[in-house]
Amino acid sequence: MEITRRLAVALFIACIPLFLIATNVRWVISAPILYSYGFDKYEIPQRPGIGIERQELLSAARQIRDYFTNGEEYLIVSVVRFGEQVPSLYNSREVLHMKDVKFLVKGVYRLQEISGVYLLVFAAVGLWLGRRSFLPRLGYYGVLGGAITLAVVALAGLASVVGFDQVFLAFHQISFTNDLWQLDPRTDMLLIMFPQGFFLDATLWIAGSTILEALVVVGVSAALMGKERRGSALLAVRRLVGVASPEPTGLA
Repeated sequence: MEITRRLAVALFIACIPLFLIATNVRWVISAPILYSYGFDKYEIPQRPGIGIERQELLSAARQIRDYFTNGEEYLIVSVVRFGEQVPSLYNSREVLHMKDVKFLVKGVYRLQEISGVYLLVFAAVGLWLGRRSFLPRLGYYGVLGGAITLAVVALAGLASVVGFDQVFLAFHQISFTNDLWQLDPRTDMLLIMFPQGFFLDATLWIAGSTILEALVVVGVSAALMGKERRGSALLAVRRLVGVASPEPTGLA
């Protein structure tokens, strides 16, 4: 019973960064403002040979966003290019790569939903069993989960700023089992429309949003705790960053 309880607590703490990160990935992918911002920042409509007006680029972005949530197996993006309607903007290699991307994106969406449900169920069951006495412990777990989120995202964000080329390459090597992601930025429209800087911006948006939300989680969670338990949480957070401290009692 005790092992089960500890596992449930550990899973709750782990679900906090998973839920926050996955939620912000979902938000960024679905946010029209990211695409309009990126098209303007990198002057995509003015690129030589692209032949697509800004409004048509925004239409293409909308069709891509819709693809991630619809039941279509393959991406079909139709836009006006050089004054003529193009039935399918991307070549077969790009379409097959986007099929892989969709599988990955849907996995992130499912992770967000599952982790969110677990967080709600854990809190609801704890409050049902412990009533108000459960709140300080819930706050303690929330502080730990928020602190872990801050540490993970801060490290990932720093790595992205310092060496995004290596991070981006490693992401593709880990996430995909084929080489379809190796496209030509001179000829493949996906990379012409979405240069690497676009993905760096998206990563920083995700990191910044997650950090802000994690700070809110830590603040709200700390408010649920008494002074003594806040001290125990602080000691636990210090251990996360390598500062030795005694093991808090009665909170796991």
